[in-house]
Amino acid sequence: MIETQIAIIGGGPAGLQAATAAGQTGAQVLLIDNFDRLGGQLVKQTHMFFGSQQQFAGTRGIDIATKLAKQVAALENVQVMLEATALGIYEDGVLLVEQHDRVHKVKAERIIVAVGASERMLAFPNNDLPGVYGAGAAQTLMNVHGVKPGHRVLMVGAGNIGLIVSYQMLQAGVEVVGIVEAAPTIGGYLVHAAKVRRAGVPIYTSHTVKEAYGEGVVEGAIIWQLDENWSPIPGTERDVAVDVICLAVGLSPLSDLLWQAGCEMAYVPELGGSVAVRDELLRTSNPEIYVAGDVAGVEEASSAMVEGRIAGLGAALSLGLGGETAFKHLQEAREQLTALRSGPVGEKILAGLRRVEREVATDA
Repeated sequence: MIETQIAIIGGGPAGLQAATAAGQTGAQVLLIDNFDRLGGQLVKQTHMFFGSQQQFAGTRGIDIATKLAKQVAALENVQVMLEATALGIYEDGVLLVEQHDRVHKVKAERIIVAVGASERMLAFPNNDLPGVYGAGAAQTLMNVHGVKPGHRVLMVGAGNIGLIVSYQMLQAGVEVVGIVEAAPTIGGYLVHAAKVRRAGVPIYTSHTVKEAYGEGVVEGAIIWQLDENWSPIPGTERDVAVDVICLAVGLSPLSDLLWQAGCEMAYVPELGGSVAVRDELLRTSNPEIYVAGDVAGVEEASSAMVEGRIAGLGAALSLGLGGETAFKHLQEAREQLTALRSGPVGEKILAGLRRVEREVATDA
């Protein structure tokens, strides 16, 4: 049995910041991640971040991952388990973790779930052909392994992920023949859209994929236009010759562990799907389990990092650790998160959070 005060599942931006924040209070922390290095999605993000200095504005995601991992490594009271998969959180509070064909029992006084989100897929004929990728998979191929996913790409989705990955494909020498977006407007930041447009990539709003085709692999796609009711318009079909169809159609919180642990859940579309009901310190209906990052609601990595600090400090304070200093840092983190969610982009997130907060209040 491995015993620790705080176990953190997920070594991405939220988990890393949770480990640092909790570790700096003196807590014994175990950070668990199923990859062979820390950083999560940051390890494949070559673009520079927006935001403030506290959220590493002007720094590339891959460099942020390195900085956060170094912060964790500097804390002797934080232990790291890599290539380790959390299998379940059970009624007696035991967390099972599989690592290198061995299953370990972990007993933690507090658990922070920061496992992120999974890519959504899009239903259309032949979407199982080789050459249909999620945007994250294509990004991993290019930015982690140095492999181009193909030669001519159709991107599906004009949110930030679709726009950013499209630009990274251009940088890697891949031709992006176009971006299709089902919504009538571009969902991502216009600064990202402007970059791909300047590179000559057209963005087709109110369009989607009708079907893919090819003998054994993707050889092309048929796209068509959508009306104001999101219904396809017959006769607007266009044949696009591509060998890759890249899907950037959203993320869903990876909430399996939270369901399995019996946490109260709520379906909140504004947050990406099913998320745990939580309080202002990101503590779930199970007072020993906290959430942070995309598993708590899909947002930008900057927000995930701040949520990680809140969860880490909240968990430590609940154990009587950190004192006034930790409480002060917690208040600062909450103020940063409020600032990050200001403006029109944050209105959607705040609307979703209000729905979760109402459920917390109802059950209090």
